[in-house]
Amino acid sequence: MSKITLLIIALFASAVLFAQNENGNINTAAKMLESDKKLNIGGYGQLDYNQPLEKDVYKNGVLDVHRMVLLFGYKFNERTNFITEIEFEHVNEAYVEQAFLNYKINKWLNFRGGLMLIPMGITNEYHEPTTFNGVNRPMVDTKIIPTTWRELGAGFTGSFNEISLKYQAYVVNGFNGYNGTAQINGNDAFRKARQKGIKSYISSPNFTTKVDYYGIRSLNIGGSLYVGNTQSTIYNSISRSDAALVAKADSSILKMTMTALDAKYSHHGLQLKGQLVYAALNYTEAYNTFAKNANTNKGIGSAMMGYYFEVGYNVFQQTKIEESELIPFIRYEKYNTQHKTDGVTLKNDLYDNTLIVTGLGWKITPGAIVKADIEFAKNAASDKFAKTLNFGIGVWF
Repeated sequence: MSKITLLIIALFASAVLFAQNENGNINTAAKMLESDKKLNIGGYGQLDYNQPLEKDVYKNGVLDVHRMVLLFGYKFNERTNFITEIEFEHVNEAYVEQAFLNYKINKWLNFRGGLMLIPMGITNEYHEPTTFNGVNRPMVDTKIIPTTWRELGAGFTGSFNEISLKYQAYVVNGFNGYNGTAQINGNDAFRKARQKGIKSYISSPNFTTKVDYYGIRSLNIGGSLYVGNTQSTIYNSISRSDAALVAKADSSILKMTMTALDAKYSHHGLQLKGQLVYAALNYTEAYNTFAKNANTNKGIGSAMMGYYFEVGYNVFQQTKIEESELIPFIRYEKYNTQHKTDGVTLKNDLYDNTLIVTGLGWKITPGAIVKADIEFAKNAASDKFAKTLNFGIGVWF
């Protein structure tokens, strides 16, 4: 861990010394907020083919319309905008992924309320298929940061261009930790606990914030924080004087603090990206006992940790092909949902994972990409990498 972290720091420090080009982050919602049009329509889509590769066993590949998304933005006046995102996953699942009102008070202060993306890491906010290398999103941004992670809430956002800082700060509802059954475990981490604005309930508010620094050309550095409790339906309509029921309710929640540090750099075709996320959880022993996971292989860890580092290069950079990019890349990734455990919770080597993904992306034009990669994945319980060949088509407009 320490060697990888030092390598990331060293490479980004070297990048800063030679930085010469501007590099900003933008997604569809940000584009719409900056637009002068009254009505904006955008979208993105991703079609995948995943083929497991095993030497002695044949496994069917999976073809999937992974997601098709439409976004709409309406500008009421110079200060007031509404943004919504409607997503269809795997053809038969429909979700509202964003739906928020944005009111611009001044240059550095905007009020925002509704269903919003949690500002954690890179991919959760910038998940359009042409914005990341590889067919699949990083697993750190799938398990620990359960992209696409969105919840209902309100808060403020803005930019201080004089000091090159952007900030977001929101109060939101927390993860669904328990609603009759425990929703958080070592295998799925937080993924099944997202409430997604679907009749969300709240037993205690949570706080999330992110600060991005873009004052060094070609480089964007972000720091994220999320603190609060998971939510529990047991707290609903119970008497504060009922000590036994309150104690049971307390066993159904987790107190959590998630932090992340990320950096993106782009210079003359070279692309570097890195991220580190750490989630500290309190009361996991009581939660795992309550959920009957303590002595099974499903117990949640008292800490989760994940990181990745990625290198890519646009080989068309030195050519006269202006709009098209051809990007070979490699990503090293590690994550563990039981980085630490409490009490009698058994550690499971299945949750200590290493991935190496390498492949090629051809951006035919800035809004359309064809991807191919091979993924090598193993956990600490195995001495062999499982291999998967992936192909994908992505669009963003």
